[in-house]
Amino acid sequence: MPMIKIIKLEYTGGHTLRLTFSDGMNGLWDAAPLLASRKTPLTNPLREDFTEFARAFIESGALAWPNGLELAPWTLWDGLNRDGLLVREAEAA
Repeated sequence: MPMIKIIKLEYTGGHTLRLTFSDGMNGLWDAAPLLASRKTPLTNPLREDFTEFARAFIESGALAWPNGLELAPWTLWDGLNRDGLLVREAEAA
Protein backbone atom coordinates (compact mmCIF):
# COMPACT_ATOMS: atom_id res chain seq x y z
CA MET A 1 0.00 0.00 0.00
CA PRO A 2 1.37 3.46 -0.87
CA MET A 3 1.89 6.00 1.92
CA ILE A 4 -1.57 7.22 2.93
CA LYS A 5 -2.07 10.87 3.83
CA ILE A 6 -5.10 12.90 4.80
CA ILE A 7 -5.71 15.50 2.13
CA LYS A 8 -8.99 17.01 3.35
CA LEU A 9 -11.01 17.12 6.54
CA GLU A 10 -14.40 18.46 7.43
CA TYR A 11 -15.80 18.90 10.93
CA THR A 12 -19.31 17.41 10.92
CA GLY A 13 -20.32 18.02 14.55
CA GLY A 14 -19.70 16.46 17.93
CA HIS A 15 -16.53 14.38 17.81
CA THR A 16 -16.89 13.50 14.14
CA LEU A 17 -14.74 14.40 11.13
CA ARG A 18 -15.04 13.43 7.48
CA LEU A 19 -11.53 12.48 6.40
CA THR A 20 -10.45 12.24 2.77
CA PHE A 21 -7.30 10.27 2.07
CA SER A 22 -4.72 10.49 -0.70
CA ASP A 23 -5.98 7.25 -2.27
CA GLY A 24 -9.39 8.83 -2.99
CA MET A 25 -11.17 7.11 -0.10
CA ASN A 26 -13.04 8.98 2.61
CA GLY A 27 -15.01 8.17 5.69
CA LEU A 28 -16.76 9.63 8.67
CA TRP A 29 -14.53 9.14 11.72
CA ASP A 30 -16.08 9.27 15.19
CA ALA A 31 -13.34 10.13 17.70
CA ALA A 32 -15.57 9.65 20.76
CA PRO A 33 -14.42 6.06 21.51
CA LEU A 34 -10.74 7.04 21.22
CA LEU A 35 -11.18 10.14 23.38
CA ALA A 36 -13.13 8.20 26.01
CA SER A 37 -10.44 5.52 26.26
CA ARG A 38 -7.44 7.85 26.42
CA LYS A 39 -7.61 10.40 29.21
CA THR A 40 -4.47 12.48 28.77
CA PRO A 41 -3.60 16.20 28.86
CA LEU A 42 -3.83 16.19 25.04
CA THR A 43 -7.14 14.34 24.70
CA ASN A 44 -9.05 15.80 27.67
CA PRO A 45 -9.63 19.26 26.12
CA LEU A 46 -10.83 17.66 22.86
CA ARG A 47 -13.23 15.35 24.67
CA GLU A 48 -14.63 18.08 26.91
CA ASP A 49 -15.06 20.87 24.33
CA PHE A 50 -16.41 20.40 20.80
CA THR A 51 -14.96 23.80 19.85
CA GLU A 52 -11.46 22.53 20.67
CA PHE A 53 -12.09 19.28 18.79
CA ALA A 54 -13.29 21.25 15.74
CA ARG A 55 -9.89 23.00 15.53
CA ALA A 56 -8.45 19.89 13.84
CA PHE A 57 -6.18 20.47 10.87
CA ILE A 58 -3.86 18.54 8.56
CA GLU A 59 -0.14 18.57 9.38
CA SER A 60 2.07 16.84 6.81
CA GLY A 61 -0.77 14.47 5.95
CA ALA A 62 -1.60 13.60 9.58
CA LEU A 63 -4.60 14.65 11.66
CA ALA A 64 -3.51 17.24 14.22
CA TRP A 65 -4.74 19.76 16.78
CA PRO A 66 -3.14 22.98 18.04
CA ASN A 67 -2.41 21.36 21.43
CA GLY A 68 0.12 19.01 19.77
CA LEU A 69 -1.93 15.82 19.41
CA GLU A 70 -1.31 14.07 16.08
CA LEU A 71 -2.81 10.86 14.74
CA ALA A 72 -1.23 8.83 11.96
CA PRO A 73 -3.30 8.82 8.77
CA TRP A 74 -2.68 5.12 8.02
CA THR A 75 -4.03 4.18 11.46
CA LEU A 76 -7.21 6.18 10.85
CA TRP A 77 -7.55 4.72 7.32
CA ASP A 78 -7.10 1.19 8.64
CA GLY A 79 -9.71 1.63 11.37
CA LEU A 80 -12.27 3.12 8.98
CA ASN A 81 -11.58 0.37 6.44
CA ARG A 82 -11.86 -2.39 9.05
CA ASP A 83 -15.24 -0.96 10.14
CA GLY A 84 -16.50 -0.76 6.53
CA LEU A 85 -16.72 3.04 6.65
CA LEU A 86 -14.51 3.99 3.69
CA VAL A 87 -15.99 4.94 0.31
CA ARG A 88 -14.51 6.45 -2.85
CA GLU A 89 -14.69 10.25 -2.93
CA ALA A 90 -17.15 10.23 -5.88
CA GLU A 91 -19.47 7.78 -4.06
CA ALA A 92 -19.71 10.03 -1.00
CA ALA A 93 -21.16 12.99 -2.92
